[in-house]
Amino acid sequence: MEQISSSRRKFLRYAGLSGLAAAALAACTKTVKNFPGDGKGKSRDINLGSGDTGILNYAYALEQLEAAFYTLVVAAPYENIPSLELSRLTDIRNHEIAHREFFKTALGKDAIPLLLPNFSMVDFSSRDSVLETAQAFEDLGVSAYNGAGSLISNPDYLTLAGKIVSVEARHAAYIRNLVSPGSFADMTVVDSNGLDMHRSPAEVLAIAQSFLVDSLDASGLPTA
Repeated sequence: MEQISSSRRKFLRYAGLSGLAAAALAACTKTVKNFPGDGKGKSRDINLGSGDTGILNYAYALEQLEAAFYTLVVAAPYENIPSLELSRLTDIRNHEIAHREFFKTALGKDAIPLLLPNFSMVDFSSRDSVLETAQAFEDLGVSAYNGAGSLISNPDYLTLAGKIVSVEARHAAYIRNLVSPGSFADMTVVDSNGLDMHRSPAEVLAIAQSFLVDSLDASGLPTA
């Protein structure tokens, strides 16, 4: 078995998310300038890799996107935002930043670079625009983890993915109820068997790509 690097061992020690708050607060010191989101940057072709490394980079890319989005939401809140909503969105931002940093640590030198998002279609001054985009991201994230679970070989990574997707599902439920009260687990996301929806990496990236300047190459990811 391939020896796990020291950075990955450190990462796995935090797999219970016990260090989430500290990681989030440290990462939040980065300025919003790191995430312009105007879609005007130069596109790069970025290969996610293969095997578990590819799946981790896939998750890392999605967490980067969510962290960048919520960083902008909290930095310039929409008009007349209630204090409780701002507090909860700040919590979600911190969670997404912590998730991003965990994957970065796990991947070490194999991590893809910081991605350039494209949020030009989002009106950050509008509650409807922000929350509808947040719902799209959260539902997409949950379905992505659900779809990728069977593709992970390392049981430690699978355990971690299960812990993260449960947090993402909490986010999704909260955001959905802000958009439409009572929709937290409706038939658009939970089927008649009580199971949440899942999407393959190809399906997820086809949606996520519209929010990225960079082009992600997932051709090396496992499919079964």
